[in-house]
Amino acid sequence: MSKKIKEKVEKPYRKPLIKRRKPNRSVWGDIFLYIFLIFVALVMAFPIIYAVSSALKPLDELFKFPPKIFPQNPTTDNFSDLFVTMGKSWVTFSRYLFNTVWITFAGTFGHLIIASMGAFVLAKYEFPGSQGFFKVVTVAMMFTGYVTQIPNYLILNKLGWIDTYWAIIIPAFASPMGLFLMKQFMEGLPTSLIEAAKIDGATEWTVFKNIVMPNVKPAWMTLIIFSVQALWNNKAATYIYSEERKTLVYALQQIQAGGIARTGQGAAVLVVVMVVPIAIFVFSESQILETMASSGLKE
Repeated sequence: MSKKIKEKVEKPYRKPLIKRRKPNRSVWGDIFLYIFLIFVALVMAFPIIYAVSSALKPLDELFKFPPKIFPQNPTTDNFSDLFVTMGKSWVTFSRYLFNTVWITFAGTFGHLIIASMGAFVLAKYEFPGSQGFFKVVTVAMMFTGYVTQIPNYLILNKLGWIDTYWAIIIPAFASPMGLFLMKQFMEGLPTSLIEAAKIDGATEWTVFKNIVMPNVKPAWMTLIIFSVQALWNNKAATYIYSEERKTLVYALQQIQAGGIARTGQGAAVLVVVMVVPIAIFVFSESQILETMASSGLKE
């Protein structure tokens, strides 16, 4: 063995040094970036802050000009007056709340399951008319609820669902946004993963429940947020006429339209209506970001 080869064999292997790339931004650039982000955050949070501060203002401060952002004498009288007014109504506050919670939960759950199952078939199976069906779903996203309101009413009336909870829950199942969103996420799921599970003896339902749904968690968490926001804020006045079946948002907006004397209660109504969608978004945001960073398998 030659001397050079012997030195190479006996010499221990050393990993090459990797030069770390230094960021191009200066300290002042980082400071400017943080200041800009804080400014954007304040602009986005201002409507929420102003709504909450208005709900805590007494009636005389609500009519001050120029208006103040924060209350000088904060009070919770607007909320107490709101619940007193709701307590004097023929239907109790708890009944309105139950109607809204039931419609929101049932509509969101059904929409998630049906949209996910339909998206799984469209994303991972080829059958005659699949592309055409998805194009119909895409086109349906262009139409607003005002365009489809009359056909929906005629169909629901024919089925005998007018003035029932199903008039709001069943149409929520067929929202095209959920199907489109879930299909786009499921197309990124490796087909080999599904085929491997079938080789191991897994059924279609097992594949869907244990493999597909956990890997598209960002999609269905986003779908839940959109669905809850739409159903929670739905007044349902077009399809539901009985007072005992009306939603909380409808009852609160009736109080809000009570005139100048109920301006404070109207400010409290805005806070009560928006607190649930905002809370769901805040508690789900970290989980969505975490799952989007850790999942998203690609073939």
